[in-house]
Amino acid sequence: MKKLVVITALVFVGKVQAQDLHFSQVLSSPNLLNPGAVGIYDGWERVAVHHRNQWLGGNTKFMSTGFNADLCLNKDMYRPRPYLAVGLQFYNDQGGLSNFGIQQGALTVNGVIPGGNGHQVSVGIQSGIGSRQGSISNLTFDSQWTGSNYDNTLASGETNGLSSFTYFDASAGAFYQFDGDRSTFARNNDVKFQAGFAVYHANAPLMKYRTGSAEKLNRKYVGMITYAMDLPGTKWGFDVQGVQFIQGGHFETIFGGILRRRFAEGSKITGYKQDSWIGFGAYARMKDAIIFNAQVAYKGFRFGLSYDGTVSAYQRAVGAGSLELSMSYVNLHHALFKTRRKHF
Repeated sequence: MKKLVVITALVFVGKVQAQDLHFSQVLSSPNLLNPGAVGIYDGWERVAVHHRNQWLGGNTKFMSTGFNADLCLNKDMYRPRPYLAVGLQFYNDQGGLSNFGIQQGALTVNGVIPGGNGHQVSVGIQSGIGSRQGSISNLTFDSQWTGSNYDNTLASGETNGLSSFTYFDASAGAFYQFDGDRSTFARNNDVKFQAGFAVYHANAPLMKYRTGSAEKLNRKYVGMITYAMDLPGTKWGFDVQGVQFIQGGHFETIFGGILRRRFAEGSKITGYKQDSWIGFGAYARMKDAIIFNAQVAYKGFRFGLSYDGTVSAYQRAVGAGSLELSMSYVNLHHALFKTRRKHF
C-alpha cells in the first residue's frame, strides 16, 4: 500500500507541475521532437502509432498512446523543389489512481526548401487543442491512516478537487537535413544528418487545475541531432541520436543508437523499394534509465520494441521498468499525393 501511495504522489505532483508526456523511442516520434520534422522522409505519406506502458511493476497503470499521420504536397523525389507537408497527431496520456489524463490533438504545417546536393531546411508551425482532467477521490492521504492501514472512507481533509479544462497550444520548430542518398547513387556515400530546434507551448497556455487558480504551462525547448550511415562495402549501418528537453526547471537528456543489418536493399533510382533491415541498440536517459531497443524495417513498415530499465531512485518504488511499442508505414509507390514523373 505504501508503494502505491508513493507512486501516486510522484505522478500526481509531476503532472501538476505541467510536464509533458514522453516516449523513449525518439527516432519513432519526430512530431514530439520538432514540427519542422513533419514530412521529412523518403515517401509521400506516413502513419505511425505509439504505445507506452510506464512502470510495469507499479501496481497501477500509466499509459501513453499516440497516433501521427503526415503527407507531402507538391514533393518531387526526382527533381527536388520546395514542398509543403501537413501532419495530424493525437495523444492520450492517462494513469495513476487520480486517473489524471492529457488528451491533445494538433495540426502541423511545415514548409520544406531543398538546397541542392542533399541539403534541405524546413520551418514548421503547430497548433492544437489540449484537454486535462483528473480526480482525487481515489487518492490516499495521511489523514486516512488509522494506525495500521489506510481507510478511503475517512475524510481526506481535501476541500478542492481537480478541474477539467481545455486550452489552445502553439509550437514551432526549425529543421535541417543532409541526405547523402540524394547527392549520389553510390551506396558507400549513403549518410544522413539531421539537426533541429523547437519550442513547444510557445503561447504558455494557462493550466486551471483548481477553481480560482491557474498556472502557465512551461514552454518546452527541444534540441536534437541525428546521424545515420551505412558502412562502406557491408550490409551494416548505424543510427545515433541525442535529444535534449528543457521545460521549466526540468531537464531530460536522451542519447544512444542502434546497429542495423540490411537483408534487402532499396532502389535508389525509382524509390519504389525501400531498405529492409533489423537493428538492435541502446539509449540512455540520463539519471533515470537504460533503454534497450529493437527495430525492424520491411517494405515500408517499421516496428519498434523497447524496454526502459530504471536505474534511478524510482526503481525502489516502481520495480520493473517500462515497455514501449511503435509501428509506422511510409507509402512510396501508390501514394495518393505523389508527384508523378513526367516523360518528355
